[in-house]
Amino acid sequence: MRDEPRLRTLRELARTTKVPVEEVEREQLDDIAHTEAHQGVVAYVTKRQYWELDQLMDAALAESPNPILLMLDSVQDPQNLGTISRTAEATGVAGIITSHNRSPEVTPSVVKASAGAAEHLRYARVANLAQAADTLKGKGFWLVGLAGDATTDYTAFDYRRPLVLIVGSEGEGIHQLLRKKSDAMVRIPMSGRVGSLNAAVAGSILLYEVLRQRR
Repeated sequence: MRDEPRLRTLRELARTTKVPVEEVEREQLDDIAHTEAHQGVVAYVTKRQYWELDQLMDAALAESPNPILLMLDSVQDPQNLGTISRTAEATGVAGIITSHNRSPEVTPSVVKASAGAAEHLRYARVANLAQAADTLKGKGFWLVGLAGDATTDYTAFDYRRPLVLIVGSEGEGIHQLLRKKSDAMVRIPMSGRVGSLNAAVAGSILLYEVLRQRR
């Protein structure tokens, strides 16, 4: 690899934090990373530790009286999870809640799609999103779901409260039981012929409306 500033910075960080560094041929990095798109660096790290839901709620409420949490219902595309994670980190989301069996884990692909933002976020994986919704409501969170058939425009709701934003998949949307447990359902108006937006894009629009109102 070329001796470029980013690699020198990484070497210095590794030295100061006592992380051992081994220089190898590029082909060996290709083998380890299973891709040629590693930009010359591969790290061995411990398996990601997910947060328990109670820990996530307590941490969020300790940081702000009106925290924002994001709940993803059946958003199964790692690219979508990475994209919305990037927006979540940029808008100050305190954590992301997903399902064990209906969402991907936070894999290297997700981290890359998030441009590294996933490394600065808390993630909780739960067995049942509907039960998690009850727990969140018991802690004072308002649940607001995003759905194309909702009657309230996303700009008409007051988001200045402890908040859980629920985003569903493009195909199924938010499951019926979770919709029933939501305090409000909002929609993003569509003027064209396409019936819905990409889940990550729709969630990002909603997050920035929350940020706009709170500013």
